Amino acid sequence: MVGIDKLLYIYNIIRPFLDIAVLTFLLYKVYDFISLTNSLQIITAVVIVALAYGIAVLLNLDTLLWILDILAPGLVVAFAVIFQPEIRKLFLKIGQTGWFSFGSRSKHTYVDAVLIAAEMLSSQKRGMLAVFTRHSKLDDIVKTGTKLNADLSSSLLLTIFGKDTTLHDGACVIQGGKLISAGCFLPISENYSIKKTFGTRHRAALGLTETSDAVVLVVSEETGALSLAYDSKLNYDLSTSEVRKILENLLDITPDAKTMEDTIDEHKTID
Repeated sequence: MVGIDKLLYIYNIIRPFLDIAVLTFLLYKVYDFISLTNSLQIITAVVIVALAYGIAVLLNLDTLLWILDILAPGLVVAFAVIFQPEIRKLFLKIGQTGWFSFGSRSKHTYVDAVLIAAEMLSSQKRGMLAVFTRHSKLDDIVKTGTKLNADLSSSLLLTIFGKDTTLHDGACVIQGGKLISAGCFLPISENYSIKKTFGTRHRAALGLTETSDAVVLVVSEETGALSLAYDSKLNYDLSTSEVRKILENLLDITPDAKTMEDTIDEHKTID
């Protein structure tokens, strides 16, 4: 009993700090989320209205209080309507978390096959968009392209993106070791802070990660730079080793000796 009382005593001491820490983390995540779109301006307007109401209550301004009381129900409805896209994105992000997923890590990797193609396309200044699926279903994206359901290989990716085929302008969707679809259209980002120098590929890659947990590899047609978009953020001009490390971490895969040998053999064939 003494031990339990001591634990309760310690818990009561750290509880206020824990409460503040959790609240701070949640507020930071909310701010980080809304700052990616024009929602921040709307939030500012809501805060101004709330401050006006607080001042009206504090100074007992009857007329202003009467007006705000009448407008309050309409403001709540307007808030829900205006924020509908952002609220939808928020619930999508919550539903896509892998906190409650179980299972062992995959014993093979297909990342190297994609990176071989990416490096060769980069040297030729040919653009590329490769979407790696995670927990989110991308059926709507897959339907916009041509379904292939083919075994993933560098040769296939180079065939799609290396020449001016009908599929090279879109994105390919990769799930595991399969190339599910090619020539897919991705939603354009709503992030107004993205550099104007970024083209449609980068904006499309970022746009998909704003509504799903997919990871998108981009090869710039102008500079040949490799970039990764995930979690509503774009990481530009990464090295091949950086891209490999991030992808294997995000996709929760580990290299397998046999797969690495197959990748090396394929690389020799391509060369």
